[in-house]
Amino acid sequence: MKRLKGLLFSVATLLTAVFITFTTYAYADPKIITLELEDVFQANQGTLVIKNLKSDKVYAYNPERSKERFTPESSFKVPNALIGLEVKVVADEYDIKRWDGVEREFQGWNRDHTLGSAMRHSAIWYYQELARDIGKETMEDYLNQIDYGNRDITGGIDTFWLNTSLKISAQEQAAFMEKLVEEDLPFQKKTMKTVKRIMIDDEQDEYIVHGKTGTRLSDMGLGWYVGYIETNKDTWVFATNVAGSGTKAKQLTMESLEKMKIINE
Repeated sequence: MKRLKGLLFSVATLLTAVFITFTTYAYADPKIITLELEDVFQANQGTLVIKNLKSDKVYAYNPERSKERFTPESSFKVPNALIGLEVKVVADEYDIKRWDGVEREFQGWNRDHTLGSAMRHSAIWYYQELARDIGKETMEDYLNQIDYGNRDITGGIDTFWLNTSLKISAQEQAAFMEKLVEEDLPFQKKTMKTVKRIMIDDEQDEYIVHGKTGTRLSDMGLGWYVGYIETNKDTWVFATNVAGSGTKAKQLTMESLEKMKIINE
């Protein structure tokens, strides 16, 4: 009887191990196709994740870095705008906040802004006011719902995304953008359509880029460009970060899209 119990225990242990192995495999990340973009990135330390939403193929330059979390900086304006619109602390993309008269480092910030213009000019003060209006509990609730990075806002309600507590990887940014494109986030359709519209960054006959930069202003040592591109054939989501500015991240993204023949030079 003891031998039988021992045998049954061994079989059960083996089956459990097989189940765990299968489960881990079944829920593993999709296979990522490594991109050879050294000639684009050159000396710039960074990563790019890009996914074709029609084929579901995922590509990455420097896939190891693509899993590493960094502070989102102003790329967080995208979820911030979604939440603000959803809970109605701003009415629409034309909702004005008055400039407080404090001179800031970029001239384009030193005026009244709407939700849309503050997205385009990356006016941090507008979105800091927006975050304060949203409030800690509501912000935490929505970041949990959308599973945004580490969801940590302990760095302060109007600073947590700016080189403090909130962190997210390029892979996670791309996954978030995919849900936005497919309108599979816990927001009203109108909310998501509005934010996608104010994200339009470049509109050509052959393609439309919806994107948002982000720069760690304390040292210009981290830059983001996240969003998606609609072409006549496909829709691609992307997330790039680099040890530089958001402008550099955008430049590398566009050069990579050209290199991959997604857009023409």
